Amino acid sequence: MSVLLPNMADFDTIYELEDEEDEQVVSEEHLPRYCLEPVVMRGAGHITVFGLSNRFDTEFPSVLTGKVAPEEFKTSITRVNACLKKNLPVNVKWLLCGCLCCCCTVGCSLWPVICLNKRTRRSIHKLLEWENNRLYHKLGLHWKLSKRKCESSNMMEYVILIEFLPKYPIFRPD
Repeated sequence: MSVLLPNMADFDTIYELEDEEDEQVVSEEHLPRYCLEPVVMRGAGHITVFGLSNRFDTEFPSVLTGKVAPEEFKTSITRVNACLKKNLPVNVKWLLCGCLCCCCTVGCSLWPVICLNKRTRRSIHKLLEWENNRLYHKLGLHWKLSKRKCESSNMMEYVILIEFLPKYPIFRPD
């Protein structure tokens, strides 16, 4: 068994490339970073007040396998659901009162429910930021409450987006 080389005289020769001045070095900041599509967690409750559902499903999405433990995911969704369970029944009661008195107050009776809904969204934002800082940023994930258009109608709804953070090279010099 022998290996045949075409020309042993040219084996050690180093050739210069003619197009060296045309080469351009591209820094890593300008290279596109490819991330997976975000996971969308839609509301699974039967009551929706101004686009905010009364609960999210605790079923573990298969896309997150290997990224986060199912127990951690379920704990986070349970915390969000507890916040919704605490706040949304009050919002529904104010909404019903506001609708009953809407004609007499020229719509001003709906302001309390709008403010309460905004407070509920703010508390969920704070909860998700706490979860991100505690765990998910370390795992390369970012959770946020986002407004999206419904698939079935022109209505808007609030969903939890789980985004994948791009990985930064740790050996890159400053």
